Parts: sequence; C-alpha cells; structure tokens
Amino acid sequence: MVTNFSRDMHTIEKCENMKSCSKSVERNMDSSGQAYNQMQPAVSVRNAFKQYGSKSKPNPVLLNLNMTVAKGTIYGLLGASGCGKTTLLSCIVNRRKLDSGKIWILGGESGTKDVGAPGKRVGYMPQELALYGEFTIKETMLYFGWIFGMKTNKIYERLQFLLDFLDLPSQNRFIKNLSGGQQRRVSFAVALLHDPDLLILDEPTVGVDPLLRQNIWNHLSHLSKTAQKTIIITTHYIEEARQAHMIGLMRSGRFLAEESPQTLMAMYSCTNLESIFLKLSRKQGTSNEVSELNISSSSGFRNKLDAPVYISQDSGVIGLNFYQSKEVLITSSNNNQSSFGLNGSISALVPNLRDIQFDDFSEEKSMNKVTFRRKQRALLKKNFLRIWRNLPILLFCFLAPIVQIVIFCLAIGRDPHGLTLAIANMEVNGTECNFEPGCHFQRLSCRYLSLLNPSYLRQYHNDSESAIEAVKTGQAWAAIYFNANFSVAMVGRMLLGRTASDEVLDQSEIQMWFDLSNQQISSLMNRDIQMTYLDFSQGLLKDCDNNPKLGNVPIRTNEPIYGSSTSTFTDFAVPGIVLTIIFFLAVALTATTLIVERAEGLWDRSWVAGVSSSEILFSQVITQFVAMCGQTALVLIFVLVVFRISCIGSTFLAIGITLLQGMNGMCFGFLISAICETEHSAFPLAIGSFYPIMLLSGVVWPIEGMPLILRYISYFLPLTQATTAFRSVLARGWGLCEPEVYLGYISTVSWIILFLVITLVVLKYKRM
Repeated sequence: MVTNFSRDMHTIEKCENMKSCSKSVERNMDSSGQAYNQMQPAVSVRNAFKQYGSKSKPNPVLLNLNMTVAKGTIYGLLGASGCGKTTLLSCIVNRRKLDSGKIWILGGESGTKDVGAPGKRVGYMPQELALYGEFTIKETMLYFGWIFGMKTNKIYERLQFLLDFLDLPSQNRFIKNLSGGQQRRVSFAVALLHDPDLLILDEPTVGVDPLLRQNIWNHLSHLSKTAQKTIIITTHYIEEARQAHMIGLMRSGRFLAEESPQTLMAMYSCTNLESIFLKLSRKQGTSNEVSELNISSSSGFRNKLDAPVYISQDSGVIGLNFYQSKEVLITSSNNNQSSFGLNGSISALVPNLRDIQFDDFSEEKSMNKVTFRRKQRALLKKNFLRIWRNLPILLFCFLAPIVQIVIFCLAIGRDPHGLTLAIANMEVNGTECNFEPGCHFQRLSCRYLSLLNPSYLRQYHNDSESAIEAVKTGQAWAAIYFNANFSVAMVGRMLLGRTASDEVLDQSEIQMWFDLSNQQISSLMNRDIQMTYLDFSQGLLKDCDNNPKLGNVPIRTNEPIYGSSTSTFTDFAVPGIVLTIIFFLAVALTATTLIVERAEGLWDRSWVAGVSSSEILFSQVITQFVAMCGQTALVLIFVLVVFRISCIGSTFLAIGITLLQGMNGMCFGFLISAICETEHSAFPLAIGSFYPIMLLSGVVWPIEGMPLILRYISYFLPLTQATTAFRSVLARGWGLCEPEVYLGYISTVSWIILFLVITLVVLKYKRM
C-alpha cells in the first residue's frame, strides 16, 4: 500500500497542471476505490522567482522558492520583515505575478478562470487594516458579504456569530471609532465571514489579548479539523506558531525549513522555535551552498519525491521529511487508530475520489459566479457613503462649483468702478463747472464732462503738467486736458471746416494721457471717453435742431449677427470657465481616489475578494457621474438663471457637453490616480496641468492670437473643441449638425475613451 501511495504522489508531483493530474490519479487508484484528496495540496508553489527594481539593479525577493500547504492544515509562515512573506502571499492570491515559477491553488493554477481565487474561496486578511473607516461594522460586513455573493440574511447570521466570537462592540459602531485591537478583529471577521476554503491571515493576533488569541487559534484548529479548511498564517508571536501543523521558516527569499514545529524542535533539540530560527539563519549565513539549508533552491524542481510527513490531530509526528516536504497528511487519532501506517489502510483517508477538487468544477463554477449587479451594489454603496460621510468632500462636490462660478460672474467682465481721472480744464481755470442744457456754445468742455461716466472719481488740476504728474505718481489712471479756448475753437472747427487753421484744430482737441500698465483699464477708459464724445456731439446737434447723425463717425455698425452689442468679456469667457470648473473639479475629486484605496489596502482586499480593477473603476465612474450631474445642474442654474447669461441654442446640448467634460475630467483624474503612487505626487500633476490646459484651450483668450505651433497643440487639448462647441451653442444657437458643435462632442468622447483605456492598462500593469 505504501508503494502505491508513493507512486500516486509521484504522479501528482510530475504534473505541471493540477487539473491534468486527475486522470493519472484515477488510473493509480487502489482497489478499495478510495480517493486521495489529501494528496492534493491546497497551495503549491514551485520554483518561484520574484524581483523588483530594474534589470541593472534588481532587488530579488523570492529566490527559487518551493512551498507546499496541504489541504485541511494550518501553515505558519514565519520570517523577519522584508524576507518576502507579503510578496509570497500576494503572489498566491494572484495580486502579483511571479517572474518565473508556478503556483497552484485550490485545485488549479493561480489566476486561471473559475479557480475561485481571487474570489469567494479565499479569505484574506492583510497586514494593514484595509477597512473603510466611514463604515459601521454592519456596513463593512454587508459590503464584503455582497462581494462574496452572500445573501443578506446569511450575512446577518454570520455577523452575530462573529460579534460574539471576537468580542466585538455594537454592530453600529464606526470602524474609525474602534480601538486598534478591535479594528484588527473586525478585519479578521471579514476574512471569516464567507466561510472560505482557504484562509490567508497576515498577523491576525496582533493587539489581541492572550485569551482571545488562544480562542482564535482554537477556532482555526476547529476549522482545519472539522471543515477541512486550509489556513496560511503569519504571526508576530513566533512561539504561537507551535499550534500550526506545518511552518515555513523564511529568510532572504528562501525557506530555511518547511516542517512541523515538533519535528524541528526534536531535530535541533530546542524547546522553542525562535532558537531554531536563529540557528538556521546562522547556518545560512555561513554556508557556501544554499542546498544545505533549502533543498528546493539547489537544483530546481526535484523529480524524486521525499516521503511525506504525517501529522496527527494532536500534533504527533508520524513521518519525517525535513526542509521541503511535499505533502502533509492529517491522520485521525480517534479510538487510538492511526489512519495510515505500514499496516494501515488507505481507506481511512476521506473523502473519496469524486470529491477531489480538480476532478469536476461544474458545480463550483456556478457558485463562484457573483453577479455584476451585486458587486456594483456593494461598491456603489461604499463610494456614496464615503462621500456622504465626509463633510469636506461633500462640500467640495456641491459648494465649490457654486462658489467658483459666482465669484467669476461677479468679479470678471464687469466695468471697473472708482477709477480716478485727472482733469485740467483751462476754460474754467481748473475748477469744477456746470453747464446749462440748450443750444448754446459756451463752456462746451463742461457739457462734455457732464456726460462722462459718473463712476469716475475726478481730480481737478490748474495745468496739464500737474494732471500728468498725478498719473505718473499713480494717483490717477488718465489725464484729460481742455484748452482755454476750447469752446471757441470747437465752433470754428465746425464752421470753417477744411479752411480751419492748425491752431484752431489743435485748440479744439481733447488731449488724453493714459497709464497703459493695465491695458484692460486703459482700454475701458478710452472706450468711455470716445463714446462720451459721440454723445456730446449728437446731443449738441440735437439741441440746435440739427440731425444728430451728423455727429456720427461715418462707419455704420449694424445689429450683430451673433451676440449683443453690449456683450462683455464675461459672455465670451463663461463657456470655457464653466467647462474648466467642471473638468478640474472632477480631476480634484478623482486624482487621489485609487491612491487612497491602494494605500489603505482597500484595493487589494477587494481585489482578492473577487472584484476586478475594471469593476472598481466602473463603480467609481458611476459614483462620480451622479455627483457630477448635481454639480452641472447647480452651475448651469447659476449661469443661465441667476446671472442671466444668454443661451440661444439648445439647453440640452449645453447640458450634454458640460456632463461629458465632467466625465472627461473624471477619467483624467483616474489616470493620475493610477499612475501616481502617493497623494504628494498626484496633487502636483493635477494642479500643474490646470493652467496649461486652461490657457491653451481658448478659455481666456482666442486661440487665433496664439503662435501657429501653440495653436496646433491647442486643437488637441481636452477643453479646446468642447469650449468652442459650448460657446457656439450659447451665443450662436448652433445645433449638433454644425461641425464646431459635433466636433466638440467627438473630441470629448475620444478623450474619455483614451483616458479610460490608459487607466485600465496602467492598473493591469501595476498588479504585476
């Protein structure tokens, strides 16, 4: 019987894929018809290599490592920080990929379809907390339970058990309000929630009192014994690993030993595991041949299988295989009968061959397929609760766009008030004067000044030099000068016409000096002064019963085809500003979303639970889109209703392009979040892109005023075509059939697709 057993074990060991071994095992089955599901390891790692860094400066983490975790056992993975434990566990759950080597888990190759890992067959507790602080304990269990495909009533049932077992507080307590030890216990409860086949626990007993720690180990032993659950556990307390069936002592990416604790202590005549670990570490440090310490790394994969180790439920060692034992079998000690031995029967092994995991996965497949809708339910609830319960983010979502658009419409595009004008009117010796309406030609300078914009602050000076000095010293923005003979010269100019002398023409002029350091103010003042002269001449002609049109400049400006003759800079800039606000608010909201989830371990834990990167991204898109609808509604209400910016075209087209630009910014933010590792690197990238995109997209200045090279660059930016389309809808009333409008839509949709595709590629690459 031993010979047959060994031959079957050789068959499994030589198969490269665990599923392909089923026929070989069936052919070698003994006459009793009993199976060997215990022969199949729950986790098998062979020739594992993994390194970080560049090829020129590699940082090896796993070095030709072999590992075997038998089904229904507790495996203690021990080693110092940085020895590769976390990387090994990440590779086992397919969160990272090996550079070379193979991993089989739960009857199939890691990462293959329908293995169930990542998925509901694995319970994963990472070293970091990896919980949502804004959730209550109940909401945490509901979130992960729905991801695992559990029914709500089953989740509540398990929740009550775990609350009692782990001595947790009220289910309505927020995670962020729990103590560190309570948070660790909630994290442990999440791993136990769905009763997985494989438990991977990274230091579950840290911060737990000794009594509860022993209860946890008793429960794990119960799971492995009665429910045939497989448990891989790392622990800060090395001596508590004595309760494991098998331990792997790991150092510098290799195993110093992989054996039962009792065997190791017997072999090295030590009373504690810590002394054994120190001895093996010294031996590895002084040995010239790694094979003396880790047989798996000496010559690659061994074709000859060592005799397996048999461990009874009371941890009694029956067989012995030091270093890299390939299989560990549990034997029953009930009724003082050994389940295997030289005179034993293989029929004692349970269950039979039809239960072997790689034999038939049809039923398991249907159980592992959690619907997309149920996962999204959990993810969307998590996303919305995180926004709703985070007041700064909530205010940023809905108050920031209102504040920004109100500030813009109130501060930009309006005529400046309170500007100082230095006046040197020699007709009245530099003093303030009044004029009487009617057809008379005295004090025409006073008539002119009475028509000037009343918002100007007037300073009167006795001569032109002092008025000019006021501008030089910054006391006034412009100086205006009237000759002492201004009225007489003006009459002569009108009567004499072309025969008027140069002296008459000079004295009838209104002379101006501007401070052009602020071109916007000077241009506005120049506009007012010229428009005032038009009103002055037309009013004088009208009072004297002449046709006022004689005072017009002989250039006729008709009603504009698009826009209004009273249009301001606000009307020009509002379309671009609205899109810029929506775009970069979305960038700000999403630029750190994925970073925060990765940093807290939330991403990894959800991924191991069976949620793909695309599903996480999709849920974030839906969440941000809903928030964006609210932002868009608020912004457009303030722009179109409160500040009465005219919209000649379709309001639906205006809403559509605004929403699409919000999605565009959201996808750009996700790309930043995927590329950057920390918030410190994401914020400069997001903020640094603001001004170049805004300035080159025709938001504050027409792109026709840019150099040719910049103009070509501008055409391919995310906001340029959309701003032109939005402006055409508002001011021109154009529809979707016009090229400038539909090109804005096409450009925006293209950028959205491009950002999403690159984000998914980056996320897939970062998982490796």
